Amino acid sequence: MERAIERIMYASRWILAPVYLGMSVALLAISVKFFQEIIHFVPHILEIDEANLTLKLLTLIDLTLVGSLVIIVMFSGYENFVSQMDIGLSTEKLGWLGTHDYGSLKIKLASSIVAISSIHLLKVFMNIQGTDNDKILWYVAVHLTLVISALLMGFLDKISKHHD
Repeated sequence: MERAIERIMYASRWILAPVYLGMSVALLAISVKFFQEIIHFVPHILEIDEANLTLKLLTLIDLTLVGSLVIIVMFSGYENFVSQMDIGLSTEKLGWLGTHDYGSLKIKLASSIVAISSIHLLKVFMNIQGTDNDKILWYVAVHLTLVISALLMGFLDKISKHHD
């Protein structure tokens, strides 16, 4: 009975496989949004000022970081929780694939979230005259919370690896 339960539990990890495959749809949505921004941006490139150009570029960078985050979660999560990827010898393999354990995945995820938050905060500062002071305070407070959380996770990960 115990062996059957353990086999079922172990096999249940495959329930996550469609979820990770669904992340490909999220990546597609991010790509569509990226190119939509470029299509709206390029025809007006000679008309916009430097501040708006910077804001548009920050939006593109933000979408790129989110897409990269989806890739990291999709591949690392699949390899850590479902199965190692068998992509064949003739296929180009990402250098980091298979090297991220759950702890390093959390750190990469937290770092990416802080980078995305930094870009959002920079966009707020670039348009500071159009933003209420109380909203700016909340943006900064949320960003600092994310930064502190990422630092603490990194510190705890370092301590736990040091004790192993």
